[in-house]
Amino acid sequence: MRPPSSMRPAAVVARPLSGLTALLGAGAVPSPGARAVRGTVTGISIDSRRVRRGDLYVALPGKSSHGAEFAADALASGATAILTDPAGRDQAAATGLPVLVVPDPRALLGQVAGWVYGSAADGMTVIGVTGTSGKSTTTYLLEAGLRAAGHRTGLVGGVEIRAGDLRFVPELTTPEASDLQALFALMREQGVTAAAMEVSSHALALGRVDGISYDVAIFTNLSQDHLDFHRDLDDYFAAKKRLFTPEFSRVGVVNTDDVHGRELAGLAKIPITTFSAAGAPEADWRAVDVRLGADGSTFRVVGPGGVEVDAAVALPGSFNVSNTLGALVALVEAGIPPQTAMSGIATFGGVPGRMERVPGAGDYQVIVDYAHKPGAVESVLRSLRAVLGSGPGPGPGSGPGSRGRLTIVLGCGGDRDRGKRPMMGEAAARLADVVIFTSDNPRSEDPLVILSAMLEGALRVPPDERAHVIMEPDREAAIDLAISGAAPGDVVVVAGKGHEQGQYVGGTVIPFDDRDVAARAIARAIARRESRKDA
Repeated sequence: MRPPSSMRPAAVVARPLSGLTALLGAGAVPSPGARAVRGTVTGISIDSRRVRRGDLYVALPGKSSHGAEFAADALASGATAILTDPAGRDQAAATGLPVLVVPDPRALLGQVAGWVYGSAADGMTVIGVTGTSGKSTTTYLLEAGLRAAGHRTGLVGGVEIRAGDLRFVPELTTPEASDLQALFALMREQGVTAAAMEVSSHALALGRVDGISYDVAIFTNLSQDHLDFHRDLDDYFAAKKRLFTPEFSRVGVVNTDDVHGRELAGLAKIPITTFSAAGAPEADWRAVDVRLGADGSTFRVVGPGGVEVDAAVALPGSFNVSNTLGALVALVEAGIPPQTAMSGIATFGGVPGRMERVPGAGDYQVIVDYAHKPGAVESVLRSLRAVLGSGPGPGPGSGPGSRGRLTIVLGCGGDRDRGKRPMMGEAAARLADVVIFTSDNPRSEDPLVILSAMLEGALRVPPDERAHVIMEPDREAAIDLAISGAAPGDVVVVAGKGHEQGQYVGGTVIPFDDRDVAARAIARAIARRESRKDA
């Protein structure tokens, strides 16, 4: 995959700076001492290290420094003008470049970037997905349905970014407005006619998607996450709700199995279509006759006007029934016939690191999943428990008709929402048979402090209902311990990192892929089993 810095169109159009002045209106004040606002721009960047010749450099205030401190670097790289705020005016003007000053350049970044790149998304069908869990899977399902309808597609998310046949490594779930508008211009250049994208709460709060008009917006669900960024859950939800306003979207598709989804359906300022994977009769679209299996699910979709569609998806878990149904409804709202949409969705095999089975285990299963928030951990464990047919508790055979134990390897990220740690620990201890708490991405925090908070939550579960809990800070050792203890019929889920290929420890990123580590642990377990046979 290509680096994100290369997400730009090859062909550029020179835009006159006079047009930018007209766009910004009376709020834009040319900086005294800077050159007159003349010339052109062909691109835009908020990172001085990525400025290309002809760019407008937008110097924003940051946590520890102001972008204007790097204005000279932007000049050296070929910037032709600077947009900044009053705090950055003098340093920007010192370059001698044309400088425009506005009170809050970040608030205008999407609008300005759209002007620079010709608002390329306006010529495409664009579907946005927001929610705590399920965004990545839903975007992939959407893309599969769009392709089945004959579209050349784009995809924007935390796993990868696609523009036709081009693939890029993402830095953020939703790129900054300057990069996002450039990406859509690249998609247009690549002949893309429709795109599916994840829309994070950060993106909505920070204006990254300003200037994008969505044909359809999807709400998957909401549970605690990102409270290191948002003040509280209400603030988090308020950011999500912004997507369901006329400023951003034409139509909303909302999961009313979720309590926040039901609230959103009643508050939204745009037309809303509802869906229920639980088959709630009041929903516009619902799933009935659901059959869950280890390798996927089948169900029947019932929609308005007597519409019925047989659905099959190669994704396990009840939450993937919800993701599939949401994607199908959104595709119908985008003008695609239900049967066509479902034919594309049915071809999709899974998202990297989302309920991804690690091959080679034989008579037990090892699954890697990205679940790193309380709601996602609970959904994954409930879905796997349904497949196992066993009840939670310490030791094998805890419930009627049990077929094996459910083990989870789980950690929490450092320097992130601390409030969800005990919640995740409690969910794991309540729903699994064996829980191994370990490091995720500890960053600057002591891993043992993080694990202690998770253990605090686990101890809220009564002892006779609590899983067997093990603390192993070394993630590779924890994965090896879980797999070495697996017996026939067991399921081991390694949760938290999913598709990620590095572990953030201090200021260093250590190469680490749960799938590779689990595969090596499986190979060692097989070798030990064979050696015992030979003994």
